[in-house]
Amino acid sequence: MADVSDPQINEAYLDVRADKSETNWLLLDYESDRSDKLKVTQTGVGGLSELREALDDSRASYAYARVTFSNDKESQREKFILIVWIGPGCKVMRKAKISVHTADVKAVLRTYSIEVPAREKDDLKEDPIIVRLRKAGGASYDGV
Repeated sequence: MADVSDPQINEAYLDVRADKSETNWLLLDYESDRSDKLKVTQTGVGGLSELREALDDSRASYAYARVTFSNDKESQREKFILIVWIGPGCKVMRKAKISVHTADVKAVLRTYSIEVPAREKDDLKEDPIIVRLRKAGGASYDGV
């Protein structure tokens, strides 16, 4: 089991979800290579492009992000995504625990539209994620 008991995790989650907050992503990392305790290592206001830069290729991490996109000229939507990052240089034992730990993370970062598994930073390009969010979001007036 992953230890997600740090109260800062829930605080950062609520901050990303808050309508009046500019914070639009958070990043959870393991305290050390041998630890199963997760902690908030960064938050940001620069969207997925900023989050991509914060990811470490040698780590496994979890991120939660608010994505804002336009459906048409008249409206904007905000959706939340859960990102499970396994960097290309992540150690084998850490990779092996990710599927079990993801369930524990989902208990805390509980409200999201889609889960995005990411193995390289290009997996977090905004356009393909927005396409997936539109498909998951129900009514679409632009043919997606």
